[in-house]
Amino acid sequence: MTREASHPQDAAPPTPAPAAAPEPGPPQEQTVIPFRTAVRTWFLISLQTFGGPAGQIAVMQRELVDEKRWIGQRRFLHALNYCTLLPGPEAQQLATYVGWLLHGTRGGLVAGGLFVLPGVVALLALSAVYVAFGSTTAITAVFTGLAAAVLAIVVQAVIRVAKKALDSRALVVLAVASFVALALFGVPFPIVVALAGIVGWVLGRWRPSALPAKKAAEGSDAGPPPVISDDVLHHEAPTARRTLRVLLVGLIVWGLPIAVVALLTGAGSVFTEQGVFFSGAAVVTFGGAYAVLAYVAQQAVSVYGWLAPREMVRGLALAETTPGPLIMVVQFVAFLGAYRNPGDLDPWVAAVLASLLVTWVTFVPSFLFVLLGAPYMERLRGNRSLSAALSGITAAVVGVIANLGVYFAVHTLFSDTVAVDRGPLSLELPVLTTLRPVPLVIALVAAVLLFRVRWSVLRTLGVCAVLGLVAGLAGLPLT
Repeated sequence: MTREASHPQDAAPPTPAPAAAPEPGPPQEQTVIPFRTAVRTWFLISLQTFGGPAGQIAVMQRELVDEKRWIGQRRFLHALNYCTLLPGPEAQQLATYVGWLLHGTRGGLVAGGLFVLPGVVALLALSAVYVAFGSTTAITAVFTGLAAAVLAIVVQAVIRVAKKALDSRALVVLAVASFVALALFGVPFPIVVALAGIVGWVLGRWRPSALPAKKAAEGSDAGPPPVISDDVLHHEAPTARRTLRVLLVGLIVWGLPIAVVALLTGAGSVFTEQGVFFSGAAVVTFGGAYAVLAYVAQQAVSVYGWLAPREMVRGLALAETTPGPLIMVVQFVAFLGAYRNPGDLDPWVAAVLASLLVTWVTFVPSFLFVLLGAPYMERLRGNRSLSAALSGITAAVVGVIANLGVYFAVHTLFSDTVAVDRGPLSLELPVLTTLRPVPLVIALVAAVLLFRVRWSVLRTLGVCAVLGLVAGLAGLPLT
């Protein structure tokens, strides 16, 4: 299954379909790579994690497989396959897995933690800048350009995922049905994902021809032998005792901050609401950040009122410009929500605490999933029923991302919308007379740069930010 590969870049290595597990070799007791050397390498990798998961995976491929030879190509792809089975950002999970493979639990925690640290710092600073200066003409103009560029980026994401995921008529139907369920009937995102998984499993069991098997890509592994052989298992065996220990510690680390916040601020505080909501969102992020953002946007805007629809688009644009996983946008959502509902705290203190809390509950599950399941990876790769269910989820993700694109387009290109509720239908339609010309033109420019000129996301965002600034300084209407 391809999840956050929806985030456009071209450099990532191909992800083969789950294949039969290779015959395991003897357990590996230790590596010859000094821990300090590994920490320095992970830090350098973390500074290069722009461009979404495809670019992030490509950076790890180059550093870990091609240049340093710490891990072989086949083992790297096996690890990537496992991480695509999990909810959450697969690039960060891949770093955690390889770190675990090299130095056990401490290696996984360091690798995964450093992977997100630069993005946390950068987006926290950008969120503060937005709150402090977002009402000025210059900042508004820049965000107008960035938000318009996001529309083209999401369209590219839909096309990329569709090409890889929809390789049969049944999967195309499932993608369309998912889009209709979300866009027209307002079916909650987790239900759509769950039903898609069930449909995929049913098709795989009773009509396997509807889910054609993908040919596994054969990774070339030229060069000197890697430090970790492809056929040597990690020394940590998948025992029940280890699994229970990791699960218990992980759940405590995950849930304790929320419990403390609930006791100190009350069950109805913005901190408790955000902690509980984003903890739940972290376990349904199949299909990558684009897929879950439609769900996050709907809840954060319409249910909790933490921010406005256009601000959600601006937050996504900011996350696109920072290193680390795109799902980091939840930090921006938490920052704005707590700043506007600080309770008894200073708004700035509340915003920082909320953003750090939400970042914690979003990424701790990724560590837990990897450290729990990594020893079982060889067994999971050969599970055909699981592969079929994930094929269904991947197809649904296409419809989910398309729905996200429609949501962003309506709130970026038009000033006003009108809600339509007729029976089972639940729509939010734009008022056509409120079309905003500046975002429309910038979005078209972004589409040309991405699809025709084939520029990177970061360069495209830079150009669109400049175009928005020029439009604002020229006095053109931005709202």
